[in-house]
Amino acid sequence: MHRRSARSTAARRSPSARSVRRAVSPDKLRAYRARREFSRTPEPAGRKKRSSRTRRFVVQEHHARTLHWDFRLEVGGVLVSWAVPKGPSLNPADKRMAMRTEDHPLEYADFEGLIPAGQYGAGRVIVWDRGTYRNLTERRGEEWPIELAIDAGHATVWLEGEKLSGAFALTRLARGKRERWLLVKKADERADRRRNPVKSKRRSVISGRTAAQLA
Repeated sequence: MHRRSARSTAARRSPSARSVRRAVSPDKLRAYRARREFSRTPEPAGRKKRSSRTRRFVVQEHHARTLHWDFRLEVGGVLVSWAVPKGPSLNPADKRMAMRTEDHPLEYADFEGLIPAGQYGAGRVIVWDRGTYRNLTERRGEEWPIELAIDAGHATVWLEGEKLSGAFALTRLARGKRERWLLVKKADERADRRRNPVKSKRRSVISGRTAAQLA
């Protein structure tokens, strides 16, 4: 009786594969593809690359109509994305607004270039930072799948990048056509209240160029 009760309790606490699948849209790149003309833009169409064994993140500096940094996490075979107007911060006191955008293909993690005028998001893009991440989100003392954490509106991740590292929290403030979130650095050993990397470290981690130096 005790074993059966323990198993049933664990089953209630642990998310099923079915619930994880429900948190992910069946056609995750529909909005991404609908907004782009791939005969004109150099952006990837997202038809080839598969998920990696390690979860990746990427931050892209994007000089579109307004400058912002695109924060992306590899989740469920796509890059779940947020536009961060002021860029990520290493200071736990900074609460960065992050607007949820459409999911992007995994190939986008390597994209740098000029999106031509007349195309969605026209402007220069560089890979400002990239690396891997671990999911730190927990519920009732157990790891909560990142898909469900994002769907529920709160996720904590540990980043291992070239410019960003340590724990970061993403929290949804409001739903709607464009969800509003906050991206906040957690107070840990990787926090830094003095440096502002989006201003002091402007070069691409791939090419070593700044956005202004793109051809």
